Amino acid sequence: MSTTIERDSRTVGHTDNSIFIDADIDHVWRMTNDLPSWPDLFTEYSEVEILMQHGPTFRFRLKMRPDESGRVWSWVSERTLDEAAYEVVARRLEPGPFEFMNIRWTYVPEGRGTRMRWVQDFRMRPEAPIDTEGMRQRIDTNTKIQMAVIRDKVEAAARRPEPEPEPQPESAS
Repeated sequence: MSTTIERDSRTVGHTDNSIFIDADIDHVWRMTNDLPSWPDLFTEYSEVEILMQHGPTFRFRLKMRPDESGRVWSWVSERTLDEAAYEVVARRLEPGPFEFMNIRWTYVPEGRGTRMRWVQDFRMRPEAPIDTEGMRQRIDTNTKIQMAVIRDKVEAAARRPEPEPEPQPESAS
């Protein structure tokens, strides 16, 4: 579900997407919140640099793969994990063309798997090359693509057998 909402006569973009992942919630949580692995998990990110960690809060720089014109986009975000509630709240600290960008990830057990949901609220700057509605459409389309890629990778990892423990040498007694 995606909408563009008028607030105070200023448009706020809103997207709300979820996907079922056939894997245990703890496995999904671990894989999707392992920031250094994001370039392998997402198709759009080339690099993640952790700038600061304070408890469950991470400040990090995300670098995207080059766009069709060869430009590499980068920004700093902050992400706070609440593992007990299976919820993440994130926001861009360097919003770039956005006036603001806030994201909430939630994870809910569903049958034998997990429902992962991303809710994004944002507004584009008036001078941005795309308006809020245009960006809402881009984000909504790309979120569905990224979620499907992540689902496939998380499910594949969940199906892999755990490595057998190395046999311990017998001690000489």
